[in-house]
Amino acid sequence: MKKFATRHEPSVRYLNAGLIFVQGRPQPDPGELALALDLLKPWHAELGLGEPVAPASYCQPFDQQLEAVLDLKPAVASFAFGILDAAQMRALRGAGILVVGTATNLAEGLAWAQLGADAVCAQGREAGGHRGTFIGEQRQSLRPMLSLAYELAQNLPLPVIAAGGIMHGRDIAAAMRHGAVACQLGTAFLRCPESGISPLWKQALAAAKPGSTRLTRAFSGRYARGLDNRYMAEMAQWQDRLPAYPVMNALTGAMRAAAAKAGRSELMSLWAGEGVADAREMPAAELIAQLQAEWQAAYR
Repeated sequence: MKKFATRHEPSVRYLNAGLIFVQGRPQPDPGELALALDLLKPWHAELGLGEPVAPASYCQPFDQQLEAVLDLKPAVASFAFGILDAAQMRALRGAGILVVGTATNLAEGLAWAQLGADAVCAQGREAGGHRGTFIGEQRQSLRPMLSLAYELAQNLPLPVIAAGGIMHGRDIAAAMRHGAVACQLGTAFLRCPESGISPLWKQALAAAKPGSTRLTRAFSGRYARGLDNRYMAEMAQWQDRLPAYPVMNALTGAMRAAAAKAGRSELMSLWAGEGVADAREMPAAELIAQLQAEWQAAYR
């Protein structure tokens, strides 16, 4: 579920959408794979698990995921980690599905515009979860949300959706003043009772302070922002040598599941954005109403 507010209407609305990671079939480097399995051994031992092993499959193939999207025909499909080819875009168009592409820099935004996307989501550095970068090095595309949204809005013939660090109505107003026509919120809703994350994750969010997040490759092999913990800190020296997503993500799956079951949040991937300390615990409907009131007050 994507959350957004249109620039010209004094209301906050929902847009049903699915987010899909564009990626090829993984072919891990044998050396990186061996290193990752070796590094995970002590973490497995700490949790009482057997030695880590490489799974038969690292992820569901992207072409199968796209087929499912075409069958389900959601109103909007949002993509990250890569870009569609022309044939895939034609198939989505034929199914009447609007396409939103994630951009972390101008080159990515221009690529989506050339492909014919309906909108671009500007993922600022503040955003929680995985970085969507597919052109250039991930750590070189850590633009502040407002700056990125403004640059994309000035240079693209497409609507821009702002994402990253949006926690209050005033943040929505600021993004729209910088050219965004909509805002996408994630971390702001994680503490809502409707959120499907684990109670342990919600407890960690409630205790978060400003500056509690960091970027890491250690859990999944792709830079992602989450609450800082022991696993992230101790694996930081190795993270650049680990296999890329989705390989590392699959390798840590058993560890993360066991840690959640054992109540060991220091070994879990607790994704959250930079604004996590401002996340509010209230029903989603109440939060939406609060965001709308704050947004309108910011303009007044």
